[in-house]
Amino acid sequence: MSNHFSADNFKFPGDDRRLDLTDVYAFTSPEDPDKTVLIIDSNPTSAPPPIQETAAGPEFYPGAVYRINIDTDGDARADVAFTFIFSEYENGSQTGTAWYATGSEARQPEPAGQVLAESFPVSFDGTARPVAVDGSGEIRMFAGLRGDPFFADVEGALHGFAWTGHDDFAGNKVDSVALEVPANLLGSDPTIGVWASISRRRDGVLEQMDRGGNPTINPFINPDGEKDLYNSRQPADDVANYLGPWSQVLQNSGYSPEEAKVAAMEVLPDVLRYDRSKPAAYPNGRKLTDDIYSYRFGWLTHGQVGPTGLRPHDDLPAHFPYLGPPNA
Repeated sequence: MSNHFSADNFKFPGDDRRLDLTDVYAFTSPEDPDKTVLIIDSNPTSAPPPIQETAAGPEFYPGAVYRINIDTDGDARADVAFTFIFSEYENGSQTGTAWYATGSEARQPEPAGQVLAESFPVSFDGTARPVAVDGSGEIRMFAGLRGDPFFADVEGALHGFAWTGHDDFAGNKVDSVALEVPANLLGSDPTIGVWASISRRRDGVLEQMDRGGNPTINPFINPDGEKDLYNSRQPADDVANYLGPWSQVLQNSGYSPEEAKVAAMEVLPDVLRYDRSKPAAYPNGRKLTDDIYSYRFGWLTHGQVGPTGLRPHDDLPAHFPYLGPPNA
């Protein structure tokens, strides 16, 4: 998994897969080098065994707050935020509203700042309908059902890293939010940090159900009993909370104590670091074709586990929103 099934016992946060934030991507636009693409995926429509599926539709969780956070100064706090809320799902249709916030407004859990688009349609039929914000085309946005670009051998990971050669995510679908924005909207420094979160309201209180920046972290490095707590926390507190326990996990995998701390700090705080002056390839940003599973298990085991041998999905288009259409 990347960040799929990130609740305790490999379940969905809140037992609702619509609240499961699966992946975060950040890379330079293939169509315009002066723009940055940000993608978050959620709501995986199927679960590879032995993970049990839970009932939910293809829609975004109505009323939940989906956020893409950007840190521009290295303090693991949001300086820029894109926030999305979606309507009820009725008669096969759903709409969304998007906000852009900077400064202190970007750190508010509720939507704040400038409304980029209101009541834009969510796509469920596989047709990519990008929204040109303000009609200018400077910002393009998409929300809807797409093919899950993540590829992984889950069976192999759960059985001693004996890779099977089978991609358990081939044919899966996700709800995607894709943005293509002018680079200057993300700050003047080329280096940014990116993470996302999904929060829902319960009894009038907004509670953060899932979050992440780096792929394949929480589901595997945190033990059951800690995953849900981790999802509720903020990146600014990660080093204090997790440097010790994560370093110990890495020491148990063959790292020396000093090596373990250095390796843990590669993903602490849990923010996807991206130097936009360099080509995107994880751990510098993340492309849709990066072999995250091989990278992460090599990192977790001090190089003792080799590549899975899987290839990226072959349905990724060269044009926005860059995600393949959902399979029937």
